[in-house]
Amino acid sequence: MKSTKLRGFTLIELVVVITILGILAAFAVPRFIALDSQARIATVNGLAGSVKSAAALARSLSMATANSAGPVAMEGATAPGVTLVNSYPDGTATGIANAVNSSASDFSFTAGSPATWTKVGAPTPGTCEVQYTPAAAGGTPTVAVLTAGC
Repeated sequence: MKSTKLRGFTLIELVVVITILGILAAFAVPRFIALDSQARIATVNGLAGSVKSAAALARSLSMATANSAGPVAMEGATAPGVTLVNSYPDGTATGIANAVNSSASDFSFTAGSPATWTKVGAPTPGTCEVQYTPAAAGGTPTVAVLTAGC
């Protein structure tokens, strides 16, 4: 009869592997925790780019249609269109928010001057936002990005 020898890991080998995995996890976990903040910052910066593009597109449509008083019809915007002030979207829900047309639940919108999109779930929501200030007469709108509280 042939005898077979069973082989496996010894207790010492298992303890060494578990110790190494514990050390690696201690270094990896803080890096993964920092990723949520970077993701929020990237989301806020992405929205800022969308706001700038929407304002420029609304301005282009108002110039192309010779309709500087608005509203202008933009694809995806609800009727009657995007309301304007000085040929750019105003800071209301029917203005810049309608032009951006973001139905995502990642941000809460507050109309005004400046109009504000605040990142939902940010540690300090008041400093993790995009602010749109409508254009003054003869000027252009400004888009400010706050990421300190992301």
